[in-house]
Order: sequence, then structure tokens, then C-alpha cells
Amino acid sequence: MRKKRSKSRSLASDLVLAPWVVWMRTPTLIAEAGRASGGVGAETTRAVTEKVAAVAQGLAAAQMSAIGSAMSFWPDVFAGRTPSILSGVAAERMAQAAIAPMGKTIRSNYRRLSRKP
Repeated sequence: MRKKRSKSRSLASDLVLAPWVVWMRTPTLIAEAGRASGGVGAETTRAVTEKVAAVAQGLAAAQMSAIGSAMSFWPDVFAGRTPSILSGVAAERMAQAAIAPMGKTIRSNYRRLSRKP
């Protein structure tokens, strides 16, 4: 049975893969930039669009996390718990939610680029 990774460990390992993805992608980007035909290559287009998509997904996830923390404010107060917005837990959840789509993109790029000949 496969173990589930903790969120902090998962995010850290994804961020470690980011420089490797840049390193593996750089020769392709340089080759596309040096073509005489001009224009934008497929890998360049993919690099830009996936970053924009990951940032948009991260922003939406962070907003949804913030809304969830705001919605639980009064129930937490009435239950005698410290609201997550005041304790800093909400900020941590928002940051993890914002980074998660980027980590997913980094992992998929690492797998894809490491298979290339």
C-alpha cells in the first residue's frame, strides 16, 4: 500500500524539482529561440501557458481557502476555539492551496522531460 505524503513534505519535494525542470527545459527553449523561422515554439508556448494556468488555479484555491476560514470564524468563536484567521492556520492553508497547482505542474513536467531522449 502506498503511503500518503504530508502536504509540507510534498510541497518541499516539488520545489526541489523546479530547478531540474528548468535545467531540462532550457536546451529546448534555446533551440526554439535560435530558429530562423521566428515565432514561438511549442515548448515555449507550453511553458508560458502552464505557468499562467497554475497561478490562476493557485489564486482560486487560495481564495476558496480564505473564504472557508472566514466562514468558520463565528462557529469557531462560539465553540470556544481560536479562529484559524487569528491563529495563522488560515494563512498556512492559503499558502499550501496556492502552491499545490504549481507543484502538480512541476511534477508532471519533470516526468515528461525526464523521458525525452
